[in-house]
Amino acid sequence: MDTRPVNVHEALASFDDVYSPRIVARMNDYDVRIAHTLGEHVWHAHDDTDEFFLVLDGRFDIALRDTDGTERTVVLHKGDTFVVPRGTEHKPSSPGGSILMFEPSGTSSTGDRHDGEIPAHVDSTTGRVLGRRLIP
Repeated sequence: MDTRPVNVHEALASFDDVYSPRIVARMNDYDVRIAHTLGEHVWHAHDDTDEFFLVLDGRFDIALRDTDGTERTVVLHKGDTFVVPRGTEHKPSSPGGSILMFEPSGTSSTGDRHDGEIPAHVDSTTGRVLGRRLIP
């Protein structure tokens, strides 16, 4: 395991893709991921894990859908954190920004289940390794 620090701002500057998370660190069985955000993601849910978000820059909105179909939106700004509880359907969107996430390694960016087609700008991935800093 590489023990050198990773500067998240430099890491974000190394790629332009939106909703294509890069793994900047691993801790126990968790990935620390960063991503650029712009436009709408897809409605999805992670059945077995919560999902932690920290907004690094810009604005990041998370629409949440209750089991009765009621929807509400949480609006996050730079420095805000939010946890989407496991099993909660959610749909991120953003006018532009960047985020940091904590998720168990192997968690799909489009969840265990999702509604409809995945937009072309959304990368359905378990995270891409940033450079050669991490060893799987």
